Amino acid sequence: MARIGLLGGSFNPAHRGHRRASLAAMRALDLDEVWWLVSPGNPLKPAKGMADYEARLRSAMAIARRSTIRVSDFERQAGTRYSVDTVAAILKYYPQHRFIWLMGEDTVAQFHQWKDWRRLASMLPIAVVSRPGYDDEARAARAMGWLRWFVRPRAKAKEWTAWSAPAITFLRLPPDPTSATRLRARNPQWHRRFLKGEHVGDHKQRSTLGRP
Repeated sequence: MARIGLLGGSFNPAHRGHRRASLAAMRALDLDEVWWLVSPGNPLKPAKGMADYEARLRSAMAIARRSTIRVSDFERQAGTRYSVDTVAAILKYYPQHRFIWLMGEDTVAQFHQWKDWRRLASMLPIAVVSRPGYDDEARAARAMGWLRWFVRPRAKAKEWTAWSAPAITFLRLPPDPTSATRLRARNPQWHRRFLKGEHVGDHKQRSTLGRP
């Protein structure tokens, strides 16, 4: 049985903040791996400014190289669009593993807008990863009106496999201010180098984590 963290996102582009947060969460939760689930299209984000899927996938591969992070196009292969459906498919295809959902503090404020978010929270534990400046907003999020009954102490975070979902814990990890929004503003054409096949490195062979 592997202990695996799931981090979904657009990765538009992937950056060092994703990597640092994932590796820090791995230590805090005693994980064997973190799987990055690159979304073909986030329903809550506008299509304008969203780079080509292949460029986003390759940027994730480049950032994750030489680590215990696995980059996956599982959602594209499974044909899922919403996290609740993706998690249901993953639990079905990988019953031998234990999974925990990783979520940035900045995402908690939107969680109540996700499709069947209560059902998703009831499928597997959730670990919230620190994001500078979002602590108060995350704690006051609308979804926390329900989730606050299921908060688990971060001191017990490594025992998450013993928790019954719903269960949520707030990790305190080293802050990283890196922002995909600022990276895009600094270099709007960032995706072009990845579409040319550059900077893929060790992850030239993508991880599909098995094809449904």
